[in-house]
Formats: sequence, C-alpha cells, structure tokens
Amino acid sequence: MDKRSYDRSESVNIDGKPFHFTPDRKEFLDTLKSAYPNQTSFTKEDLDNLGHVPYWVKHTRYNFKQGSVFNLSSILGGKVVEMKTPTPAPQVVSMSSEQVSNMPVAAATQTVNMNDNVKIIPEKMSNYVPFGHFKDVKNIIKSKIFFPVFITGLSGNGKTLMIEQTCAQLKRELFRVNITIETDEDDLMGGHTLVNGNVVFREGPVIKAMRKGAVLLLDEVDLGSNKLMCLQSVLEGKGYLIKKTGEWVSPKEGFTILATANTKGQGSDDGKFIGTQIMNEAMLERFAITMQQEYPPVTTERSILKKEMELSGDVDTEFCHKLVDWADIIRKTYYEGAIDDVVTTRRLVHIVNAYRMFNDKLKSITMCISRFDEETRNSILDLYSKIDAGVDLNAENSIDESESSEYND
Repeated sequence: MDKRSYDRSESVNIDGKPFHFTPDRKEFLDTLKSAYPNQTSFTKEDLDNLGHVPYWVKHTRYNFKQGSVFNLSSILGGKVVEMKTPTPAPQVVSMSSEQVSNMPVAAATQTVNMNDNVKIIPEKMSNYVPFGHFKDVKNIIKSKIFFPVFITGLSGNGKTLMIEQTCAQLKRELFRVNITIETDEDDLMGGHTLVNGNVVFREGPVIKAMRKGAVLLLDEVDLGSNKLMCLQSVLEGKGYLIKKTGEWVSPKEGFTILATANTKGQGSDDGKFIGTQIMNEAMLERFAITMQQEYPPVTTERSILKKEMELSGDVDTEFCHKLVDWADIIRKTYYEGAIDDVVTTRRLVHIVNAYRMFNDKLKSITMCISRFDEETRNSILDLYSKIDAGVDLNAENSIDESESSEYND
C-alpha cells in the first residue's frame, strides 16, 4: 500500500476538515500508543522523545495543540469522530452546607499532594548553640498560637538556623521558602502543571503548611516583590481561597509564619544588601512582632567554634578565642563606620572548617576573607597578626618534600 493511500471509511472529521489515516500516520499513532498507553494528551517533550514528530501534529489545520498540550484524543481511536460537543441540557444543582466551601470553577482540575504523608522536620544538629531569640521563638512555636514574627539582622548571624533548630527540637514540621524577586502566587500557593498528560493543580508550600499546621518560614522576605501581597489573608491567620480550584483552605492549629530579612523592610541604603525591596507597609503591619537578631556574645561564639571543631576530634581552644576576639574588634569598627565589611559568625565557622582540612591558620583565614576587596582583606588580616603573634603574614605557602613525593607516587 502507498504511504498516501487510505481507507475513507476510517477517516475522521475534525472541525469540518477530513483527517485521513494514511499508513505513515497509522505507524506514528501506533508508536505513540505503544510509548504512552491510555494517554491522549501529550507535551512537546513527550512527542520529542519519539524521535520524530510529523508536521500534521503541529499544523494549525487540525488544532491539536491546546495551550502547551497536544490533544490527540480524536484520532487515537482510529474511528470516525465528530469533534462537535453537544450542548448539555440545563441542570438544577442544589448545594448542601458541606459544599459551600468548594466553589464552582470554570475548568475541571485535580489536586495533587493535598495530603502529603512526608514529614518535613529539620535535622537536629548536635553542635548547635542556642543564643539570641532562640527561647522566644521556641515559646511561640511551642504555643501553637498563630503569631507572625519578622526577624531581622545582619547576614550570617543565625536567623534561619535558629528557626530550623527550634523546629528540630520541638519536632515540628517546617516549610522553608526562599523568597526572590521572581517569587509569585503560583510558587507560594500552587499552580497548574502537567502530570501524565493531565492538567492538575499542585499545591504550594503555603497551602501545605496551612493544612498540616506546620511552621512556614519566609526566608529573605525583603527580596520579594509586591506579588507577596497574596499572603495578606494568610498573615491574618485566616483562610485562603485557591482561585484556580475554588477551594477555601483554613489553617490547622499550630500553623504560624516566621520571616527573616537583612533589613526591616525599608530597603538597603548603604547597598550592602542589594536587591532588597521596600516592603508594603500593610504587609509589614501584619507581623505581630519584630525581633532584632544580633551576633552572639563573645563567650557564646567561642562555644560555637569549639563545638564545630569537636566534629573532627581536636579542638584548638586558643585559635577559637583569638578568632572571636578578632571578629569582635572588626564588628565594633564596622558599627563605627570605619570599615565596610564585617566578619560574621558564619564566616568564622567557615574558617574553622577550613582549618580542620588545611591545618594552617593563616591559609584558612586568608582564603575565607579573600571575597573582600584587597584593602579590607589586608587590613583585617594585619589585625589578626597583631592578635595572634604565632601567625607570620610573610610566610610562603610552599609544598614540602613529603607532599611532593606523595603527588609523584
């Protein structure tokens, strides 16, 4: 049989246009049904996986493409199909009181991941040292009272880690959402996606946290845009109407929101936290309290570094003490406006971990502060050499003979 020959009795009428089942078209449809049994709608990726997509699938003559999906239900059966949808007879629908919360929507959808059995409880750190507002955050989360909290402070002082470890200690589920300028309602609440050829509504982290009575963490919230205003009713402790499904979701007991930021929602005047936005006042007003997180006290920070060193066995107490004293002087200088950068607690932990690997104080410090500009780097490095007389800034980092022989072996 010629590739263009066909049996007219098998032809399909699609919107008044005949579709003939030629041998090459039949061959493609058989391959499609073999690869995706019981499926009639396909994404571009599904079709591309077959290696070859005939022109007539994408052609506007038959309008198989509907949005981002190719609907081939009219031809996969191989029978005569009239693609005209009969007008349904009007029906009277009565709604019971139980149905009121499920409002009608224009398009039928399915909801996936609605009742997720996966528990997202942070892992408890054996070397975590509580400080700052840890006790306050713990009391809020433990109470299971809805109480939105805005936590602000300079970078690297443990804001996010404090919330994670509080939830770990209380064995509470935590949904952490890292906010960016691109974060929108679909990212937070959920949106339609394609699953096995079907359009379904996949719930976002906010809705999941509400259903589970979990803790919602909006990390770096001051990086977001006005699209975060979709959270207004949620920040009031009220429910949320999923506009794409018509369902009203009420928060379960225990649900609360904590947000972290490097600013107080008024932007960054000095440009240190570029990308932070001036947040809407109405949104900021919905946070019950604001906590100002500072760097830990000297004694606490020493404990943090010692516990970090303990992970590898040996603890250099003197080095930990000198690092903290060094960082404390730099911070005081920063607060006075005499220096542009600050050594954070996070950076001190980086230095300690580098020392655990390199066993070289100067190398560890130098590599961890090399992200600063040359002038700042040299000045704070010179300051450390004055605190620790055992460090020689002029020492060369050469490869000794044992290392050389090890490489050659």
